[in-house]
Amino acid sequence: MIKVVKFGGSSVANSAQFKKVKDIVESDPSRKFVITSACGKESHEDHKITDLLYLCEAHVRYGVSHESIFNLVKDKYYRIKNDLGLVIDLDHEFEKIERQMERDLNRDFLVSRGEYLTGLCLAEYLGADFVDAADVIAFNYDGEINLDRTNELLERYCQSNNRLVIPGFYGAMPNGVIKVMSRGGSDITGSVIANIVNADVYENWTDVSGFLVADPRIIKNPIGIPCITYSELREMSYMGANVLHDDAVFPVRSKNIPINIRNTNEPSNPGTMIMDDCSEMDKIEPPRAVTGITGRKDYTCITLAKSHSSTEIGFLRRILSVFEDYHVSIESVPVTVDTFSIIVQSKAVDNCLYEIVNRLKKEVKPDDLKIEDHIALVAVVGRGMKAVPGASGRFLSEFGRNEINIKIINQTADELSIVVGVTNRDFEKAIKCIYDKFITEENTK
Repeated sequence: MIKVVKFGGSSVANSAQFKKVKDIVESDPSRKFVITSACGKESHEDHKITDLLYLCEAHVRYGVSHESIFNLVKDKYYRIKNDLGLVIDLDHEFEKIERQMERDLNRDFLVSRGEYLTGLCLAEYLGADFVDAADVIAFNYDGEINLDRTNELLERYCQSNNRLVIPGFYGAMPNGVIKVMSRGGSDITGSVIANIVNADVYENWTDVSGFLVADPRIIKNPIGIPCITYSELREMSYMGANVLHDDAVFPVRSKNIPINIRNTNEPSNPGTMIMDDCSEMDKIEPPRAVTGITGRKDYTCITLAKSHSSTEIGFLRRILSVFEDYHVSIESVPVTVDTFSIIVQSKAVDNCLYEIVNRLKKEVKPDDLKIEDHIALVAVVGRGMKAVPGASGRFLSEFGRNEINIKIINQTADELSIVVGVTNRDFEKAIKCIYDKFITEENTK
C-alpha cells in the first residue's frame, strides 16, 4: 500500500507539532510521500509564515524596510531547529533568500520559501529524503500543472526506499522560474503526487477531524461525517464548507483515489473518507438522510414575471446574457411557469445592480420585477435522502414549525440536495432546526 500524506500549516506550526507529525508518519510504513505546508500559527497572536513572506515582498517592492518582518520568519525556524536538535544550515538558507530579495525579487520565489524551509526541517527530522517541489512539480507556461512532465521528473526519486518529503504550494515553469499555486495549494500538490504514484489513499492532515455535519460556530459539537461522496463534497464546499482546496479533488478523483481528512491533534480519529462511491462503507454504517447542512448569507434575488414567457423562445437566455455582460456569476435560477428568479451573491452586484435591472427591463420587458436582498441559502445535502419518502416535505414543514419564512426552494433531480432561501436573520435558526430534527432526534432514538 502507498499513502501520500499532506500536513497543513497548523500541523507544522512549531516543534511540538513536528513531533506529532513524526509519530503519525512513523506509525505507518506505507506513508512514504510526505507533503508539507509552511508553518502556520501557533496561537491567535502568531502569524502564518506565508503571510509574513507576502508582507516582506510588499515592503521590498515599496522600498520599506522588511528586516523586522523577516526576523519573525527567521526566529520561527531557528526555534524549530534548536528545539528538535537539527543541524540544517539555516544561516546559509536565509542568506540565499536575502540575496534574492536584494537582487531581483521574484514574489513567487519568496513566498514559497515557507514550504521550502519547512520541508527541509521536516525531512531532516524524519530522516527522509528532501525533494524540492521546483524539481518535480512542472507547470506549463499557461499556469496549468503538466502531469506527464511531473511524472517524468518524480520517477527518478521514487526509486529510493526512503521516505520523500516534498514542499507543497509551488513548482516551476519550463524555464525553471518558481511558480506558486493559489492559497491552500499544498492540498493540490498532495493530490498531484497521489495521482502520479497511484496512491491507495491520500491523507490530508489538518486541525479538524474531517468534515462535520454542520458549522461548529452554529451547532455545538456537531457530529462528524464518516464518509462523503465527491458529489456531496462539491455541493457542501460550494455552499461554504471548506476543508479542502477545490482543485485538489480532480487529480485523485480521476483515478478513484480516496481522500482521508484527518486531525494531527487527534490521530486516533478516523476522520472523513471522501470517495466516488461510499456503498461499501454504507453497508457497515447506513448513511443518514442528511450528510451535511451548510450555507451562506448575503445573496440577492431578482425576480421577473411576464405573462406567457414560458412559451417565448430565448426568454431565459436573454435574462442570463445580461448578467454575463456584467461578469456576474449566477448561483441559482428557480423557475415557475411565467416567473424567473435569479440568485446572485450580493457583493457581485454591489456596483452594478441598477444597471442590470435597467438592462433587464429593456431586454425582456417584464410585467413585474422585484429585488430582494439579505437572503441566505441553506443547503441540505445527503445521498440518503432519496431513500426517505417525503424528505423534502419534512424539511419544509420543519421550517414552518419554527416560523421560518421560506423565500426560495430549489432541489436537484437526483435528490442529492435541497437548497432553501431564508432571510439572513433566520440563517442560523434554519440550520439549527434541521440539525435538531434530522441529526439530534435520530441519535436519541
